[in-house]
Amino acid sequence: MSISLHGLGVGGGIAIGHAHLVSHADIEILHYPVPAEGLAAELQRFDDAIRNTRKELEMLWGSIPDNAPAELGAFLSLHIMLLNDHTLSKEPRHIIETQRCNAEWAVKLQLDVLLAQFDEIEEEYLRERRTDVIQVTERIFKALAGHEHGAHAPVCDGDDCILVAHDLSPADMVLFKDTSYKAFITDVGGLTSHTAILARSLDLPSVLALRNAREIIREQELIIVDGIKGCVIVDPDPAILAEYQFRQNEWLLKQAKLQDIRTQAAVTLDGTAIELSANIELPDDCDLALENSASGVGLFRSEFLFLKENDLPTEEEQFEAYREVAQAMQGKPVVIRTIDLGKDKIPSWQIEREAPNPALGLTGIRLCMAEPQMFRTQLRALLRASAFGKIKLLIPMLSALSEVKQTRLHLEDIKAQLREEGIAFDEHIELGGMIEVPAAAMAVGAFLNHLDFISIGTNDLIQYSLAVDRNDDAVSHLYDPLNPGVLHFLKHIISTADKLGKPVSMCGEMAGDPSLTRLLLGLGLRRFSMLPIQLLKVKQQLLTGDIGRIKPLVSKMLKADDEDQLRALLQQLNQ
Repeated sequence: MSISLHGLGVGGGIAIGHAHLVSHADIEILHYPVPAEGLAAELQRFDDAIRNTRKELEMLWGSIPDNAPAELGAFLSLHIMLLNDHTLSKEPRHIIETQRCNAEWAVKLQLDVLLAQFDEIEEEYLRERRTDVIQVTERIFKALAGHEHGAHAPVCDGDDCILVAHDLSPADMVLFKDTSYKAFITDVGGLTSHTAILARSLDLPSVLALRNAREIIREQELIIVDGIKGCVIVDPDPAILAEYQFRQNEWLLKQAKLQDIRTQAAVTLDGTAIELSANIELPDDCDLALENSASGVGLFRSEFLFLKENDLPTEEEQFEAYREVAQAMQGKPVVIRTIDLGKDKIPSWQIEREAPNPALGLTGIRLCMAEPQMFRTQLRALLRASAFGKIKLLIPMLSALSEVKQTRLHLEDIKAQLREEGIAFDEHIELGGMIEVPAAAMAVGAFLNHLDFISIGTNDLIQYSLAVDRNDDAVSHLYDPLNPGVLHFLKHIISTADKLGKPVSMCGEMAGDPSLTRLLLGLGLRRFSMLPIQLLKVKQQLLTGDIGRIKPLVSKMLKADDEDQLRALLQQLNQ
């Protein structure tokens, strides 16, 4: 009997194949006292486990195939850095010594502390990194128990293997490199988890957050993975199977045709030029952006630098990363967002402070204003890197005009220092702001008088406008980019920017959703920024779009107040 499971579709397309269940044996964490005479041996056992785990991760990193996505190596490097960080490699030793407990219990206590800190982080991408901490500590537990690390590479008959797991780590993906898997599904995972990012990079049909797929699906059972609708069909009946085989062939033909437009100019049928840029997480992502004909980088998140070390990254470390991106993009514009964190694991920030609602607390530009030395160090590194490419600065989480004015003052002061030191930089570097807070959206005209450009962060703007946390299963179904209030916000922002002659782009997930491309064109948007893998899909939509036909339908959508009517008009728009 067919069973349908529903989760988050994070990789496009449809896969049909046989399930292979990946098993990760649970390690029971025991707590027992260690006598004083046994402490030295217990500390040595812990140190050996750290060393062995590090050795295996490094071996896996060295065995990454040349054709693997750049993200895979970056994520494994992050696991190695987490392992080397004192919070995992040193703090448990202190717990063993002071509490005279076994190494496993010490690691568990430290893990609990770290996870509590990650839970307070508002930035979705960074909050998902708690999974990496869990995966690294699991490897330490297994090393302490004398178990083999990770999962075993799957053994599948034929070339239609679909991985079914509770979760998949970057290390698992390396172990599976010799297996031709068609898709993967997991019980857990979010839209910004490593599994999701790898799925998008590989362009594999994938569905996450299925909750109990690992328990329901049996080994070698025939399953269908619909990464478009986010569903998995277990043991499909002949009619359903035939329907999905047809859909799969249609999808594959569409993907093949996308390659034909790679070098084609992004211009609508009526001759309107559109700018398509890429959102990137790491410098290595530039290659994929260029491969997909990105006109530049519309959003480079700088937060990864602030997770890599035991302390804040130095000016030189930041400068090298920003310069690398600027040079890699070969003169194309690169918009770098200044640090956007709520609370991090950096020791100097670990002041005991209760934040009743981190989403409305010290985050984005507010944190930068509260930590001016950290902010000025980043601005100085960014200015220095601007001599090597077309770098633009983007301020996150704007809600008050004073935040823009203070940033300007910091910039001018640092520029004066660099001139005095004879260090080159772009004297006319542009400063932009993220519009993701309703108050900023309503007063966008005032902000534009002091900014060179703006970028709409739809993910947060929708969440704040609808008072919906899209990561909360209880209310995530209410997160709706087609909500009439959201559409009027977007129209107001874009129209105001156009009237003032200032560039406006969109870097949220709406920009990378092909089903919304024509709607956004009708609202007046001409600059989009998205994951590199989405660029050609969005380009295909705009190449067949006619602004003259689109505008009247979008005007009708702005007048509609019924969600069903809005969806019917959107379907008509996309025909």
